[in-house]
Amino acid sequence: MRYRATFIAGFAVGFIAGSRAGRERYDQIVKYSKQVAELPAVQKATSTVTAKATELGKTAAAKAPDLAKSAAATVSEQVPKMAATAKKASDRLPFGGKSDSADLADEQVSSPVDNGQASVNGARYTTDGS
Repeated sequence: MRYRATFIAGFAVGFIAGSRAGRERYDQIVKYSKQVAELPAVQKATSTVTAKATELGKTAAAKAPDLAKSAAATVSEQVPKMAATAKKASDRLPFGGKSDSADLADEQVSSPVDNGQASVNGARYTTDGS
């Protein structure tokens, strides 16, 4: 039944969005959808779904702190292991994984295409101000 209601709702939305029948057809669909929404069975189903969603939300809110603590404990155990693995991997990098980022701050970064001059976005900058 749930799939049928979802299909009908999707069909109605799709028809409204894609309809070229004009304003009269749109108004007719709106009128019928309001009539359906006023049916006692639909109102009962809506209230049941609302109550169940509220109940599930409260259950999830009650379980969230415990799950967060569990996740934090797992992360606090795994991060040092992953950091150690990353450090070992960076030591094996062929392009200087051991160099400190502070060492690079004083150096100009250039490429062979720039003839030894640093460039940013295609504009060449030199240390003498030209």
